Amino acid sequence: MKKNLRIVSAAAAALLAVAPVAATAMPVNAATTINADSAINANTNAKYDVDVTPSISAIAKVTGSATIPGSLTGSISASYNGKSYTANLPQDSANATITDSNNKTVKPAELEADKAYTVTVPDVSFNFGSENAGKEITIGSANPNVTFTEKKGDQPASTVKVPLDQDGVAKLSSVQIKNVYAIDTTYNNNVNFYDVTTGAIVTTGAVSIDADNQGQLNTASVVAAINSKYFAAQYANKNLNKDNVTFNTETAVKDALKAQKIEVSSVGYFKAPHTFTVNVKATSNKNGKSATLPVTVTVPNVADPVVPSQSKTIMHNAYFYDKDAKRVGTDKVTRYNTVTVAMNTTKLANGISYYEVIENGKATGKYINADNIDGTKRTLKHNAYVYKTSKKRANKVVLKKGTEVTTYGGSYKFKNGKKYYKIGADTKKTYVRVENFD
Repeated sequence: MKKNLRIVSAAAAALLAVAPVAATAMPVNAATTINADSAINANTNAKYDVDVTPSISAIAKVTGSATIPGSLTGSISASYNGKSYTANLPQDSANATITDSNNKTVKPAELEADKAYTVTVPDVSFNFGSENAGKEITIGSANPNVTFTEKKGDQPASTVKVPLDQDGVAKLSSVQIKNVYAIDTTYNNNVNFYDVTTGAIVTTGAVSIDADNQGQLNTASVVAAINSKYFAAQYANKNLNKDNVTFNTETAVKDALKAQKIEVSSVGYFKAPHTFTVNVKATSNKNGKSATLPVTVTVPNVADPVVPSQSKTIMHNAYFYDKDAKRVGTDKVTRYNTVTVAMNTTKLANGISYYEVIENGKATGKYINADNIDGTKRTLKHNAYVYKTSKKRANKVVLKKGTEVTTYGGSYKFKNGKKYYKIGADTKKTYVRVENFD
């Protein structure tokens, strides 16, 4: 049974225009419902239990012959137990306070380009249900610009421990988002990555770093290697300007390791793989345009792991499938050819066993139905002849009722309209009618 995790409160209800959640359409200004398990099982190794990630879009005012006012829109998403749901901020919400670098309050219509603002959303609450009453949770954000206050007068913090009341509600005084830049819609220049040495635009990158004698690297060394070789910039006033652009290589490195399920210690050390890819994203503070540079990190003194494999003969034309048992493209391996596959079969989402294809010692994520390789054992319900064609027998053998026979792949339809299975792990034309197994 599941309960609801909600963002609620008088101020937040007026602030957040709700997007539909699950299959239920919800009216504007209703509480945002987020599905969460009924019991909170806090991970003691995690920095926080609930990840709150606001995303704010600010448009700068345009002055000239006609003044166009600025605006503020955005959303707040909360993630719990691997699921994420979003609540939207209506345009120019009166309940979101905007302040500039001098802590002066600014109206959305007066937002200016090239300035960093702080947006504060007051009185946000999360409802975990009464079954979690009295528990304590930690709320945080993957975005380093996001901070929280539990009570009015508290200093903003990146994480806060909040007790749940008798109804299972965690209350926050505010959520703050720093370094929100108002976009200049009149500025159209793109963001690019450049090679530090040549100054040329690059769309892919590569760095090489040796691990220590324990096969470990530190995230700081990876960050330094990437930043020493590449930078992001945007043309402004006919000059290449790096000040307009922000990117966080450290976050990109940690995200890449997390995607490969590589654990990173509290001081940044991790067991280095032979290679991994870091996607560094740079975004312009001036017009919001962005670029992503995929950087391949190679660790030469760490061996590239080889997946154990075996060579198998395909006995029936076979297509490739992905991990969800969905066909991949139209390519196929034709019968009697060999293919390199994993040592053991894997049951995919449809419950059928497949072999994963191995290329150059690496798993490809492509699968072949094991029935096309190993076949399926079937028991004859009738005496059966072995055929070469629809009219000719392959030999004088009569397979007796009750005999167990291995058939390969799906059936073939012959010219006489009848269906046959291929039998025999060889290239001979040996087929038995499907009806003999029914």
